[in-house]
Amino acid sequence: MRDKRILLIVGGGIAAYKACELIRLIRKAGASVRCVLTAGGAQFITPMTLAALSEQPVHTSLWDLKDEAEMGHIQLSREADLIVVAPATADLLARMAAGIADDLATTLLLATDKKVLACPAMNVRMWKHPATVRNVARLRADGVAVLEPDEGDMACGEYGPGRLPEPEAILAAIVRQLSAGASLSGRHVIVTAGPTHEPIDPVRVLANRSSGKQGFAVAEALAALGARVSLIAGPVALPTPAGVERTDVETAREMQEAVQGALPADAAVLVAAVSDWRAQASASKIKKGAGAPPALTLVENPDILAELGSSLSRPKLLIGFAAETEKVVEHATAKIGRKGCDWIVANDVSGDVMGGDSNRVHLVRWDGVESWERMPKQEVARRLAERIAAALEG
Repeated sequence: MRDKRILLIVGGGIAAYKACELIRLIRKAGASVRCVLTAGGAQFITPMTLAALSEQPVHTSLWDLKDEAEMGHIQLSREADLIVVAPATADLLARMAAGIADDLATTLLLATDKKVLACPAMNVRMWKHPATVRNVARLRADGVAVLEPDEGDMACGEYGPGRLPEPEAILAAIVRQLSAGASLSGRHVIVTAGPTHEPIDPVRVLANRSSGKQGFAVAEALAALGARVSLIAGPVALPTPAGVERTDVETAREMQEAVQGALPADAAVLVAAVSDWRAQASASKIKKGAGAPPALTLVENPDILAELGSSLSRPKLLIGFAAETEKVVEHATAKIGRKGCDWIVANDVSGDVMGGDSNRVHLVRWDGVESWERMPKQEVARRLAERIAAALEG
C-alpha cells in the first residue's frame, strides 16, 4: 500500500459517510487518496470533509473549467493505481455496466485503463433485482472487481444483503487488488508476533517486553506482496494490518495450537517472543505473606519453531527470530541447526529494540550471514518479505 495512489469515487447513498473512515485507513496504510464526489454523494457528505481528510482537492464536476482545460478526467483516471467506487449505488453500477459517461465519475471510469473496485450499497430489493444482478455480472465480465455487500439492518428499515462493507473490509479488498500478480500471490505465510503471557495466578503473569511491532510489520509487508497471511498475535495493542487474517492468543500453548491450525503453509516466520517457561498456576490469587516470597514451579513450554522444523507438515521456508543480548550471530548460527529452520533473523535486544520503532538484524542462513544496518522495522520487514518471495520462487 505504501506510496500507492487511490482514486475514491463517492456515490450517492447514506453509506457515503463511511468514506471518511475509509480515507483515514487508506492513508494510515501509507497510500494517498484523491476523491471524486458525485452529485448524489454531495447530498450526504461535503467536499470540504473529504478534502480535509484526504488533504487533496475534491473533484465534483465534469465541467470544471480549470481541470477540464487539462483534460482532468483523463489525468485523474491515469494517475491512480486503483479506482474505488464506494458506495457504488444501483444507478452508478447500471451506468458503469452500460458504458454511460454523463458525469465526471462515469466519464473517468470509461476513460481509465486501471483496475476498478466497486463496493455496492443499496436496498436489499434493489441488490436482488434482475437488472442489478445482470449489471454486476456484466461488470465482472469486463474485469471490474465487485465486492459483495454485507447483510444486516438498513437505513430503510429492511434487512438483508446490500449494506456497504465496513471500511476495514474495503481496505483489505484494496490491498488484494493492489497485490494481484505480486510475487507472493497465491502463497500462504504464517507469522507469529508479540509476547506470550503465562499465568501465575488469576491476576499475575510471566511476560516479556515484546511489543509485536516487528512481527506485525512483517505480516503487513508479506500481504503487500500478495501473500495470504495468517497472523498469530500474542497480547498486544496493535491494529491488524490490511489484508491480514489475525488470531489472538495469550499463552505459548495457545500459540502452538494456532500455528498448527494454520497449516499447511508455504512459509512461516516466527517473530513472536514466546516464553520459554510457564508456571504451575494457582487457581486463586497468591496472597502476600509475612514469610519468604512463594516459590514458583516452572515448566518448559513447547518449542514451536523446533516442532515445525521436524514436522511432516513443515513449511517449505521456515524462519525464526533470535532475540539476543550478546554473541548475537554466534548464538543464532547455533540455533539454526538446533531448531531445524532455514533462516534465523537475529537482533540485539539489549537496548530499546523490543519496544522501539527501529531494528538492526543479521539474517543468518546456512550459506552465510547478511548484516543489515539499523533501520525502521517496516523497512526490515519489507526487505525480509522480498527475500522470502525470491526464495519461494527459486
